[in-house]
Amino acid sequence: MSITTQSSPGLDLLAEYRPHGSFFFRSPRHTLLTRDVLATVPSCNAHDPATTLTRVRATLDEAAAAGHPKPIVVGAVPFHERTPARLTVPRTVHWAGPGAARPEPDTVVVSYGSVGQVPSPGDYLRGVATALERIASGPLEKIVLARSLRLQEVRGADTAALLRRLAHNDPQAYVFAVDLLGGRVLLGASPELMVRRTGPTVSSSPLAGSSPRLRDPGLDEAAGRALLGSAKDLREHEVVVAAVAEALRPFCAELTVPERPSLVKTATMWHLGTEITGRLASPETSSLELAFALHPAPTVCGTPTAQARRAISEIEGFDRGFHSGTVGWCDASGDGEWAVTLRCAEVSPWEIRLFTGAGITPDSTPESELTATTTKFRTLLQVLGIDHNL
Repeated sequence: MSITTQSSPGLDLLAEYRPHGSFFFRSPRHTLLTRDVLATVPSCNAHDPATTLTRVRATLDEAAAAGHPKPIVVGAVPFHERTPARLTVPRTVHWAGPGAARPEPDTVVVSYGSVGQVPSPGDYLRGVATALERIASGPLEKIVLARSLRLQEVRGADTAALLRRLAHNDPQAYVFAVDLLGGRVLLGASPELMVRRTGPTVSSSPLAGSSPRLRDPGLDEAAGRALLGSAKDLREHEVVVAAVAEALRPFCAELTVPERPSLVKTATMWHLGTEITGRLASPETSSLELAFALHPAPTVCGTPTAQARRAISEIEGFDRGFHSGTVGWCDASGDGEWAVTLRCAEVSPWEIRLFTGAGITPDSTPESELTATTTKFRTLLQVLGIDHNL
């Protein structure tokens, strides 16, 4: 089988996606589709970034020696730092533009036998209350607590159709599909860029502070303006932006951080977002190295990171898997894009696990954060054709 990398500007890569052996990643800049695994990066994780980066470099060098013209590494890094990452070098690589608007895909209706919520709504309320107690006692400023829905005895889970629906519903999102082990596929439509490197230029677009979109256009615009003026959400956003800037600054000769956020909208949510840009001090710093420096993102963990991570392990009570990690690609030159793994699901022929979370700050209430996570589930429930009140 030949090894190829090609630009396919006229090819609809989304329509060409097939699960099992493929990787799909669409950003506002371009679309990437890969097929067949040439090499797998040996077992690695976020706990030991130096070893992981060494193994990635060695795997890319081996692919180049085998005749790959422009090898890249693609895949996902999970939230928990000791859980193995899924990083591979594909045999075939196709690039295209971000994709024009297309006719709405057919509705996907997934049926299931049972659904479980982990943690239960009651346990989540109690978890938020515990998080607020820890924040009040210091030094924690923010803790992000996740929730999951587990659909069992699933039928009709057409992964390719679900991916097309995700991409259609959120045209500006970072849409991805990553083959995992055991026949599972990680699907998602993330609103948040963790980091992008293009030559010496680096950028990151952290999101923090959110509000549900509304059906009435006037009320919806008012909700966005209210979010932009919300003291609670602005404080949460400021903490996150400061943490991202602090993580990037050691790698940058220059770093620009806007003073105020702007509004970012998805199909279901308004977010506060800030685009941080910089110029790298060293050309040896790859996008994956930057992603490890930012992992876990403060938007999905909290601040300070070490204390927030410890609190999550003690309060949350379940394994997030790849949710709230990072997903993307990095080429041999170090260029690449990595999105925060949000609004995602792990899909298998028999079960689907959906994930979301909410940032707990001093102004939070358990009820408001439970509502926020329920609203965020809508991105994936819409795609699955499932009642939003599940």
